[in-house]
Amino acid sequence: MPSRRVERLSESVKQEVSKIILYELKDPRISFITVTNVELASDLKRAKVYISVLGDALTQRKTLQALEHARGFIQAKVGAHLQIRYTPLLTFYLDESLKKSQHISNLIDEAVKGSDITIEGELEE
Repeated sequence: MPSRRVERLSESVKQEVSKIILYELKDPRISFITVTNVELASDLKRAKVYISVLGDALTQRKTLQALEHARGFIQAKVGAHLQIRYTPLLTFYLDESLKKSQHISNLIDEAVKGSDITIEGELEE
């Protein structure tokens, strides 16, 4: 279980990376992106940055490549803004949790439509 310091710093890194991507990166390949989570190692030297990209698989792959290309710039800005001893080495990953939750929701909807079960609050037709 991560300590409070690691959790606080993870949230700070998440906010800083989000701001840098939104306001300071000018790469046209980077658009419609959300930083969903940051997992910081207990030694604070590595951080996994999970992103969600709106678009198809090609758009997601190009965005991930653009972020990997800009990683040094982003790390330098994060280090300057947070003023910590070690700037964590950032690694970007696509966050698949939103896609998985949408798939599960669709499966549930199909199961409900296929049976006589009604969800509370819905009216039977």
